[in-house]
Amino acid sequence: MPLPDQAPKPPSRPLPWLAAGQSFPSLENAWGNADPAPGLLAAGETLDTATLVRAYSRGIFPWFSLGQPVLWWSPDPRMVLQTRDFKLHRSLRKGIVRFMNDAQCEIRFDSAFQRVISACASKPRASQSGTWIVSEMEQAYGELHCAGHAHSVETWVNGELAGGLYCVNLGRMVFGESMFAHQTDASKIALAALVAFCLATDIAMIDCQQNTGHLASLGAAEISRAEFSSHLSQNVGKTAPAWHFDSLYWHQILNDATPAIP
Repeated sequence: MPLPDQAPKPPSRPLPWLAAGQSFPSLENAWGNADPAPGLLAAGETLDTATLVRAYSRGIFPWFSLGQPVLWWSPDPRMVLQTRDFKLHRSLRKGIVRFMNDAQCEIRFDSAFQRVISACASKPRASQSGTWIVSEMEQAYGELHCAGHAHSVETWVNGELAGGLYCVNLGRMVFGESMFAHQTDASKIALAALVAFCLATDIAMIDCQQNTGHLASLGAAEISRAEFSSHLSQNVGKTAPAWHFDSLYWHQILNDATPAIP
C-alpha cells in the first residue's frame, strides 16, 4: 500500500473523530472521489485490539504515517483476491516445486510474527521515503496476534527467515497487510502458501485493500464496497481455521490455480 505522506487536505465536510469505544460511522460516510482522500472514514487515537476487530469486521482498516492521528479507511472499490482466481505464473510454479522438494525449505505460520512485521516495516519500498507500519502499528498488531487474530506466513530457507507476510483473520475472511523478502521470490512463495491454506480451509477471499499492478498480475481485482461488505457479513462470524501449514496444501494451487503467462 502506498504511504500516506501528507495529512489529507480539509474537505467540504468534516471528518468524524472516533473516541475510544465509539462506533464507527456508516461506511457510506467515507470520503468520495470529490474529497481529498477517497475512502477515508474517520480519525482517532485508539488502536487497541477491540477497536481493530470491530473495524476489520466491517471492512475498515487503519493506515497513517508518523505524526498523524489514526486514520480509518473504507475504499470503494476494494481490491480483493478471490482465492480461486490466483494466477500461478510458471516461474513461481517452478520455484514452489523446488521449495517443496528441498528439505532445507519450509513454510511456518506464526513462529516469528514480530520479526515478520518488523521486516515489513523496515524493508525499503520503491517511491517511498518511510513506512506506514509505524511503531504504534507494530505494537497494535502484535497484540492482535496475541489475541489470535493476526498471523504471519513465513518462508524459511536453511534455518533463516527468507521472507513472509502478515495478515488478519476473522472467521473465514483473511485481510492481507504487508510482505517482505530477503531472498528472491520468498514473499511470493509465502503469498502462494497463504492462498493454498485458504483454499484448503474454505476461505474464498483475501482482502488486498488497494489496487496495485503486482496484485492484479496475481489475479486480484476490484469489487464494490457493497459487494465486499456483503461477503464480510456472511463470513466473519464463522469459526476461524486452525493456523498451521501442511505441505499437502501446495496441491491446492499446483493442481487448481489459474495458469498465467510468465
